[in-house]
Amino acid sequence: MMKNIILLALAFVLGSIPFGIITAKARGVDLKKVGSGNIGATNVLRSLGKGPALITLLGDILKGTLAVAIGRYFGVEPLYEGLMGVAAIVGHNYSLFLGFRGGKGVATSIGVLLLYLPYAALITLLVWIVVVLVTKYSSLGAIVSFALLPLHVLLINARETTAFFISIFISLFIIIRHKDNIKRLIMGTERKIGQRE
Repeated sequence: MMKNIILLALAFVLGSIPFGIITAKARGVDLKKVGSGNIGATNVLRSLGKGPALITLLGDILKGTLAVAIGRYFGVEPLYEGLMGVAAIVGHNYSLFLGFRGGKGVATSIGVLLLYLPYAALITLLVWIVVVLVTKYSSLGAIVSFALLPLHVLLINARETTAFFISIFISLFIIIRHKDNIKRLIMGTERKIGQRE
């Protein structure tokens, strides 16, 4: 039990690393004061361009994947492996290094799914891509793709009870963190991908 607690704490700290902030700061920009103020790749894209956005995206994905990989390396059971992924997402959303503030967890969640539920990661990415190509709204892509996550986990393998409940946690985190985006989408004031101030 102590090992699992230590690993969960490690996953939270790992998830807390704010790659967007670090990338922007290296270019002399305070990411929290530009664009939407969010620390994720979408705001980096709007504020700094494609290169920094790609670095941020890969960093945020990697920390989710690495959290699950560490759990797998130490032989934790599937429940704790999934919870380590969730801990990394929580770390990104409520970063230890940013006064327990953070991003929305989309890239980190994809990183978790890439190792924990690869088929779910693929479907979620495909849905996100389709929604974004059609609407140009990154937030809407995230909301729709992750809202459907528990459903396709259940449909593809109904016996994976643990994975189903982990997918519900991930889905809820994404939707809750996008509540302001949902309001702006309804009001028609949400910015599209690449759209600047």
